[in-house]
Amino acid sequence: MLSFFNISKWSPPRILVTGFAFIILLGGLLLSMPFASREGLPTPFIDAVFTATTATCVTGLVTVDTGSHYSVPGQIIIMMLIQLGGLGFMTMATLFALVLRKRISLKERLILQEAMNQTSMEGIVRLIRKVILYSLTIELVGAVLFAIRWSFDMPLGKAVYFGIFHAISFFNNAGIDLFGQFGVPYVSLTEYVDDPLVNIVTMLLIITGGIGFIVISDLVEYRNNKKLSLHSKVVLSMTGFLIVFGTVVVFIFEFTNARTLGSLHWGGKILASFFQSVTPRTAGANTLDLASLRQATQFLTIILMFIGASPGSTGGGIKTTTFTTLIGAVIAMIRGREDIVLFRYRLARERIFKALTITLLSLSLVIVVTMVLSTTEDQAFLKILFETTSAFGTVGLTLGITPELSTVGKIIICLTMFAGRLGPLTLAYALGPRAEKELYRHPEGKIIIG
Repeated sequence: MLSFFNISKWSPPRILVTGFAFIILLGGLLLSMPFASREGLPTPFIDAVFTATTATCVTGLVTVDTGSHYSVPGQIIIMMLIQLGGLGFMTMATLFALVLRKRISLKERLILQEAMNQTSMEGIVRLIRKVILYSLTIELVGAVLFAIRWSFDMPLGKAVYFGIFHAISFFNNAGIDLFGQFGVPYVSLTEYVDDPLVNIVTMLLIITGGIGFIVISDLVEYRNNKKLSLHSKVVLSMTGFLIVFGTVVVFIFEFTNARTLGSLHWGGKILASFFQSVTPRTAGANTLDLASLRQATQFLTIILMFIGASPGSTGGGIKTTTFTTLIGAVIAMIRGREDIVLFRYRLARERIFKALTITLLSLSLVIVVTMVLSTTEDQAFLKILFETTSAFGTVGLTLGITPELSTVGKIIICLTMFAGRLGPLTLAYALGPRAEKELYRHPEGKIIIG
C-alpha cells in the first residue's frame, strides 16, 4: 500500500493515469468558475468535470453546448485541454524540457514509450519532436483554411479564432465545436453538409490525426526511404478500407432517407456519406442529424466507433491494427495456418494475445457500462449502446441523450471516456499489482473449442 504513494516507484501506466486524472480535475475546477461561462455564473461541477473529461480525453460528448454556454476564456481552457489531451501531457512536458535544454531521464523515456504505445525506447525523443512539429504544422494549415472559409460568414477576427479552435479540435479528434452560439445548440457542422472546403479540410484533419504520428512520419520520409513499415502499411490499408466500406454502406442505407441524404444533390450525398464514414474514427463532428439515421446506419456507426483510430494517434477505440490482427487470426484459422501473415511478415504470438486481450476488455467495458446505463437512464437501448461506444472510443457522436443523462450517468460516461482514452490494458497495468515472473510452467492440457 505504501508503494502506491511513492511516486518514484510508480510504473509508467500509473503515472499516465494519475497525470490525466489531475489534468481533468484541474480543468473541471477552472471550467466551474463564473468567468468560464457566458452568463458569469458558476457551472455545476459535474458538468464542468464532464466537459474537462471530454476535452482531455478528446471525445466530444457534452452536457452543455460549448459555443453557447462557455465564455471565450472557458473555450480557450477547453481548447488547451484538447491539445494537452490529444498530444499527451508527457509530450507537452517533453516539449518544455527540450526548449529549456533539459535532459530527458530514463524514467521519462519509459513513460513516453507507454504514452506513445511504442515497443521500444529507441528514438522516442526524436519521435516526440516529430509529433510536436507535425501536429503544429497540420493544425496551422487547417486553421488558415478554416479562417479563409469562415471569413465569408463572420468577422475576420472571429473567423481566425474559429479556425484555430476547430483545427485543434478536429486534428485531435475531439469534435467539439462552437457553432451552437449561433442559435441552435449541438448543431455541429450540419449547416455545412454540402460545403466541399469545410468537409474536406475537416476529414483530412480527422484522418491525419487518427492514423498516428508514426505513420505520418513514415509518409513524410517516404521520399527518402522509398518504403513503409509494416505498421504503416496495415494502418493505411485498414483505414482506407473502413472509410470506403463505411461510405458505401451509409450511401446505400440513407440514399432514400428524406431526413438525411434524400434531400441532398448527388455531390452532397457523396460528401455526407464520406464524412459520416470518417467521423466515427473517433472525431465526433457530424454533418447529418444522427438521430434521423436509420437504425442500420446507427449500428454501423457503433461498429466503426468501436474499432476507432490507430495506435500512437489522438483517437481511441480498439485500434485498426488490433482489428486487423483479429481478422488475420480468423483467416489463418480458416485456412489451417499457424501464423498470421501480413504483407509477408509473420506476427508474433505476443501481438495476437495482446489484440485478443484489448478486444475482450474493451467489449466487456462497453457491455457492462451499457447494462448499468440501461438501469439508470430512461432511454432506448440502441441510444445507450451508441452513447457508451462513443464514450469508449472517444468519438463524441451522440443520438442526443448526453444532456439528458442523470448525475450517475454523467459520472459513468466520464469514467468510460477516461478508460477509452488511456486504454483498458493501460488501466489494468496501472491499477493492478506488479507482475511477477512465473517460476514454473504447468503441464499442457487440451479442451474442445467450438
